[in-house]
Amino acid sequence: MDFSIIITEYQFYLTGLWTTTWLVALSLLIGLIIALPMGVLRSHPNWLIKGPIWAYMYFFRGTPLLVQLFLVYYGVAQFDAIRDSSLWYYFQEAWFCALLVFSLNTGAYTAEIVRGVISTMPEGELEAAKAYGMSRWQILKRITLPNSVRRALPAYSNEIIFMIHGSAIAGVVTIVDITGAARVVNARYYAPFEAYLAAGILYMCLTFSVIYLFKQWEKRYKYI
Repeated sequence: MDFSIIITEYQFYLTGLWTTTWLVALSLLIGLIIALPMGVLRSHPNWLIKGPIWAYMYFFRGTPLLVQLFLVYYGVAQFDAIRDSSLWYYFQEAWFCALLVFSLNTGAYTAEIVRGVISTMPEGELEAAKAYGMSRWQILKRITLPNSVRRALPAYSNEIIFMIHGSAIAGVVTIVDITGAARVVNARYYAPFEAYLAAGILYMCLTFSVIYLFKQWEKRYKYI
């Protein structure tokens, strides 16, 4: 075992770390923007509203992330309408396909978290808000969402960790993320143990950073 390989290629790993970090962070941000209205409307009584949301969540939660990435990265190219439009400029880029798939995937899982915490809101709080004369929008903004954020933090921290780990498939479509960097280093030196050990350490650092941040937020929200 030659661990000097890791030191020699540390800049390459840092590039992969940066790619993984911005790809996952941006995916989570877009996914959260998708999830909030989806999670709220998922329980709407009108099937014309909640039906498409249910189908979206069912598909992205029911199929593997790798299959979804292949469908977008390789499958979209089969449609002439896409290839002949301005959208092809983006869909031919691996990073855009990965960002799109990761965002839609985490959006579906996060929407389910939002739906779950909203559906378990204490009825007493909602009745008190109605008795106070609040409108539905006021109840959502002042009571439901703040209360839901506090209870959703543990589940959402797990979703972020799953997204960090799931992002390892980005290297399959030529993106040099952490796993992609390890694959290249292994190809250069034929040293799989050292190459992937370094990748594992970087993923652990990201994971435990997320765990630490969410524990701090949970402590803060406990007293609010």
